[in-house]
Amino acid sequence: MADNVILIIDDDRGLRVSLSAFLEKKGYSTLTAATAQEGLEIIENNTVDLVLLDIRMPGMDGITALKKIKEINSDLNVIIITGYGSIETAVEAMKEGAVDYVTKPFNLKELSSKIETSLKIKYMVIKNKLDEREEEGRESFSNLIGKSKQMQEVYELIAKIARKDVTVLILGESGVGKEMVAKAIHQNSQRKDGPFIKVNCAALPDQLLESELFGYEKGAFTGASRQKKGMFELADGGTIFLDEIGDMSLATQAKILRVLQEHEFQRLGGEETIRVNVRVLAATNIDIQQAIERGKFREDLYYRLNVVRINMPPLRERPEDIPLLTNEFIKEYNQKHNKEINGVAPDAMRLLMSYDWPGNVRELKNICEQAVVLNDSNVITAADLPVEIRGKGFNLDANQSNQSLKDITKNLTSEIERKIITETLEETGWNRNETAQKLGITPRTLYNKIKEYKIER
Repeated sequence: MADNVILIIDDDRGLRVSLSAFLEKKGYSTLTAATAQEGLEIIENNTVDLVLLDIRMPGMDGITALKKIKEINSDLNVIIITGYGSIETAVEAMKEGAVDYVTKPFNLKELSSKIETSLKIKYMVIKNKLDEREEEGRESFSNLIGKSKQMQEVYELIAKIARKDVTVLILGESGVGKEMVAKAIHQNSQRKDGPFIKVNCAALPDQLLESELFGYEKGAFTGASRQKKGMFELADGGTIFLDEIGDMSLATQAKILRVLQEHEFQRLGGEETIRVNVRVLAATNIDIQQAIERGKFREDLYYRLNVVRINMPPLRERPEDIPLLTNEFIKEYNQKHNKEINGVAPDAMRLLMSYDWPGNVRELKNICEQAVVLNDSNVITAADLPVEIRGKGFNLDANQSNQSLKDITKNLTSEIERKIITETLEETGWNRNETAQKLGITPRTLYNKIKEYKIER
């Protein structure tokens, strides 16, 4: 709950202050706006999960504001705040896409219930979209895998900036998948038909890195027997990904800054100025601000790179993605090693989900390959995992049977969906029509879900 941000748009200052205090005590984060225009600007520049919108305000009215909110983000849920005698207006707002309404003076318990229901609906919409994305193979996001809220935010940010030709700085620990983010940005950009060139700045000595980036002329140094184009030149019309840019020397950083500012450079030993049209994506696992303070990274280069910043979460912060990742890696290594592993025992999966993964996704991938190679059956058990992971697990019922990864993943999401439906049924006094309406599904779908999950009053 604490991650949910609620925007209150109301011209009544007292209501904004008191409502904000109430919601923050309930564990929500809040933003406030005194006018519709101010609220729209907040939505455009911040992550907002739900809007409480007054219907009658000076200037832009609530209905107009609602339409503009839906233009900015069609998935953003809005609860209308209206006066007692304005029910017709509230109905009009519902037709324009509001998820619910409350009348002044409103009951805080009722408002709290409607907020919780609206956020549950948001979860179910996201879940359905992710299910569709999984069925489509998620090709547009390369090898990025995950249904967690953190990964959903990464996908949404990639979708927003991929086609905008801006520089992007990708931050995150080693092994989280920063290169996969860079590839996803390139593949969804207007440069997708151009080259994608990756340079690992940490893997090359400084002088060699400079010659790799900018190329050199024949005779520029001992052993330079011919002219060679650099990575920036080869990436012309496409994207260059500077991985681990935090390990680059200050001298090379200065030359990178010039390319970003002027879109030109010279080969080592050359006098010709070469102009290029290249999008720069950069990544690092270091604390950039700390490196700037220590004089190890140029502040002006940081600001040039940090037009848009994407923070990749470590795997320990999104354990719900581990079954999906494990499933994909097992499929990959089944094919590579000609194996037929088709499941993970519950004890093994719980061990994987309770481990803190200092090596992140890369470490999980390596362990999956090891388990596939060494396994002699068709199911991975706890015994197939390294000792450091086996020491982090839970006690399990010995009678639990082996399940496939597909079943484990399905059970994780099904349990959440069952809980949401049960709670909403209880809130509505088991009124199925009202429950279906609140959840945004048809009564028949609700009936089938109740039957499927064996939900009883």
